[in-house]
Amino acid sequence: MIKNIAVVSLSSGIAGEPFVKFELEIGLQRLKEYGLNVKFMPNALKGLEYTKAHPEKRAEDLLQAFRDPDTDMILCAIGGDDTYRLLPYLFDNNELAKAVTNKTFLGFSDTTINHFMLHKAGILTFYGQAFLPDLCELSCEMLPYTRKAFEELISTGTIKEITPSDVWYEDRGEFTPEQVGKPLVSHKNNGFELLQGSPVFSGKILGGCICSMYDMFDGERYADMPELCRKYRIFPDKEDWKGRILLLETSEEKPSPQKFQKALEYLKATGVFEVVSGILLGKPMDETYAEEYKKLLVQAVDNPGLSIVCNLNTGHALPRCIVPFGKEAIVDADKQSIRFLG
Repeated sequence: MIKNIAVVSLSSGIAGEPFVKFELEIGLQRLKEYGLNVKFMPNALKGLEYTKAHPEKRAEDLLQAFRDPDTDMILCAIGGDDTYRLLPYLFDNNELAKAVTNKTFLGFSDTTINHFMLHKAGILTFYGQAFLPDLCELSCEMLPYTRKAFEELISTGTIKEITPSDVWYEDRGEFTPEQVGKPLVSHKNNGFELLQGSPVFSGKILGGCICSMYDMFDGERYADMPELCRKYRIFPDKEDWKGRILLLETSEEKPSPQKFQKALEYLKATGVFEVVSGILLGKPMDETYAEEYKKLLVQAVDNPGLSIVCNLNTGHALPRCIVPFGKEAIVDADKQSIRFLG
């Protein structure tokens, strides 16, 4: 059971800006109602400019949180776009490997890169939720499907099964005090969709936001990111992907089909599609380009025998499940279930 949570800002420092203070108070109150003790790491609330300028301080917070024997969960405040800059401070002298302990680590979006870092260090992690986007949801309560997953994680330390949400929500778009208490627009959700291959497949899940993976290979956003990711071998090699299930989801940037296709081409070049046991595709935010993404993924994989299941409620589309990375999973599209063993 989780009792003590440390919040870190490993990408964006927006959690420390005055204009989101009202959101933080909502999230802290909800965590307090669960009986959880919450602390923000020393640099987690120093704001956008400081956080951007000091990746070494972000790295210090992560290392300190792992070293702290009283911390049960490390919860990311939010994503961002430059957590790759922590790499030298975590790997040059094996700092991360020396510091990591068996704690629950939860985050998504740009945190994909942190998940790969921790995978390299041998730590199992959880993908799909973060403090600001989920605990601080401006509706009267956390979104029920999101809340259920979070409650399972803090009460049991794991996730046993993922089933589809009955509904999906449109993005709020505006985050101001006037939005507090306003419900999101909801739509009926159609559940997991089998695009091709066997409806049942298994393996340990790994992956995340394809936009972050794109930046690992393409210097369009940050010219030095692909070089650093190669230097520290952050994207797992082909052998490491063997028998795993690849999770892909798209960010709030809603990448064009052309950019999505290019990202898939980068992934294909690594050989990952040749060795994984299946692919899970998250529902895109507002279902933007949903059909285009499906077609492009099938084309890129170019193997009708490889199982692909889409419309998973994870990542940037609301609501959000929590996906354990590194635990054996059994996907059954017919039964609309992803079960985790152990």
